[in-house]
Amino acid sequence: MRPGTPESRSNPFSDDISPAPRANPFSSPFNSRPASSFGSSSAVRALPSRYFHSRRVHKGEVEKPWMAKKDPKEKWVTIIPLIGLALGFGVAGFLIYDGLSSVVHHKYCPVMSDDFSQGLNTNIWTKEAEVGGFGNGQFEQTTLDDTNVFVSGGKLIIKPTLQNADLIDSNSVINLTADGTCSSTVIKNCVSQTNLTTGSIVPPVLSGRINTKKGATIKYGRVEVTAKMPEGDWLWPAIWMLPVNATYGPWPLSGEIDIAESRGNNHTYAQGGNNIVSSALHWGPDPANDAWWRTNVKRSALHTTYAKTEHTYGLEWSQKYLFTYVNTRLLQVTYTNFNKPLWERGGFPLSDSNGTRFQDPWSPTGRDQTPFDQDFYLIINVAVGGTNGWFEDGKSGKPWLDGSNTAKRDFWSQRNVWYPTWQKPGAGQMEVSKVEMWKQCDGNEDNE
Repeated sequence: MRPGTPESRSNPFSDDISPAPRANPFSSPFNSRPASSFGSSSAVRALPSRYFHSRRVHKGEVEKPWMAKKDPKEKWVTIIPLIGLALGFGVAGFLIYDGLSSVVHHKYCPVMSDDFSQGLNTNIWTKEAEVGGFGNGQFEQTTLDDTNVFVSGGKLIIKPTLQNADLIDSNSVINLTADGTCSSTVIKNCVSQTNLTTGSIVPPVLSGRINTKKGATIKYGRVEVTAKMPEGDWLWPAIWMLPVNATYGPWPLSGEIDIAESRGNNHTYAQGGNNIVSSALHWGPDPANDAWWRTNVKRSALHTTYAKTEHTYGLEWSQKYLFTYVNTRLLQVTYTNFNKPLWERGGFPLSDSNGTRFQDPWSPTGRDQTPFDQDFYLIINVAVGGTNGWFEDGKSGKPWLDGSNTAKRDFWSQRNVWYPTWQKPGAGQMEVSKVEMWKQCDGNEDNE
């Protein structure tokens, strides 16, 4: 029979390969034949294949011409990366050394440390009593009363409370000068009245404000205040500093240092509530040209609020820099380098809105940090409301307008809304557990 027919038998171990018959393009496909045409399964044709031969090269037969003679240039493939690695370590080491050596290490001497275990030390702290709003149109009257500033459980407490409603519901006068308690010599800061005809009222809230002007001041150094911020709508807690003397003129010519300010509103408040603290420096030729916005920074609390637990709010201040921080010097809030005269940095206009030409009182000192080159004292307070924009109009249900003549009365009329937020457990008061101040004592503080 012809090889390749169904009946043919081929030797599977033979190297002979018989060509398969050429297919007839006009015949029916093989699979289209009727089943009856197949006698058995053996009739299906199997295509022959060649027996498998291994192509593995026997050991010793592979030629490796590149190993026959070594190329001297090949060593650089290893040397160059090693040189780069060594240089990298060297540069990294230098940068680390340079960074560490450039860190300024000042010597500090203690000025004050108070943990309030002995009550309120009146040799250090002075309570302030005023009704004038402290330049911000604030709604509180600060008092000498132990209801608003007191020590409890080893902590200083500053707690706002409601004003006597009788003083608001009828024509009345508060005169702190007459009773000898006013902290200011300016009449408007000492006298307030309710006038039912005009809609003006006395401050609707009583609160506290204390300072270290008499007992502890520094010119360059460090400050740390460990405190829990208050929770409650429209509360305005602050830890800050003012100059002992108005050396360069009225505010803000002589400067202001805000270590930490916050708001008692919760985290949903549009401008940031008690989940935010901010730090700033205030400096400028007049209030309208205060350059605080150039040195103002905010920091958010991580997965909490500043009203939940205590935090340490710090300041480090030298001739060359000033920065604030929360809990650790690594968590800085604002940082200002004194590497350029502040008058030049401020970019102030030549004159005020009335056309009066500004005089630069800072540059004649020859110090870039002026006006932050004098003694400052610490202030801790809880303000309420205000008309200076700290609480912006139209945000989060603010119950008064800054430009309204009846702002305080409008605020008071909504006390059934905001006062309950002060009365929650643990809310409505600022708690301070420790205050420390150090002065820089390198011996060259005046060689600037």
